[in-house]
Amino acid sequence: MASPGRKKHFLLCVRTTGHDDLELRKFYEHLPDDGAAREGYVRVVDESGEDYLYPRTYFIAVPLSREAERALARRTDKGV
Repeated sequence: MASPGRKKHFLLCVRTTGHDDLELRKFYEHLPDDGAAREGYVRVVDESGEDYLYPRTYFIAVPLSREAERALARRTDKGV
């Protein structure tokens, strides 16, 4: 999980084929993982509440307002 004080980043899910722990058009917390990125994967906290690797092509980065970032960060902090 992200360390306290670190700004959280989110990715929008645009594909779920074969992955029941993802929901289309939902934002997921992105955890930095350089090794995964080199292999074409991203690490996100999915519906199980755990972090897993998924293909990079399943997500897109979307610029968010500060208000949206804060709202999403609160949701992940509470485990909702």
